[in-house]
Amino acid sequence: QVQLVESGGGLAQPGGSLTLSCLASGNILMINVMAWYRQAPGKQRELVASINYDKDTNYEESVKGRFTISRDNSNHTVYLQMNNLRPEDTAAYYCKADILKYTGWNDYWGQGTQVTVSS
Repeated sequence: QVQLVESGGGLAQPGGSLTLSCLASGNILMINVMAWYRQAPGKQRELVASINYDKDTNYEESVKGRFTISRDNSNHTVYLQMNNLRPEDTAAYYCKADILKYTGWNDYWGQGTQVTVSS
């Protein structure tokens, strides 16, 4: 059984910072791409940032220069450092990982963590 558990969400003021973490656990042989998505009320879920095993990164345009995705391969953890937060960053943030088990590759999602940016 694979689980992804996010932490680090909460309330931040505009211009503030938060760091999200996502730990994958279970019978994991390898993790390829790890990513953060977000979904605001009434909107579709969107990709925020992704990072592959070699630590190549990709960012949604509105977060470039403000957010940084990183990962610890040995601990199956991905992070999202969010700086200079804006009210429009308010959303539920979800971690996703492409994980190899003995049964093959599958995508797994975390349960989500809420980020609220408000003064």
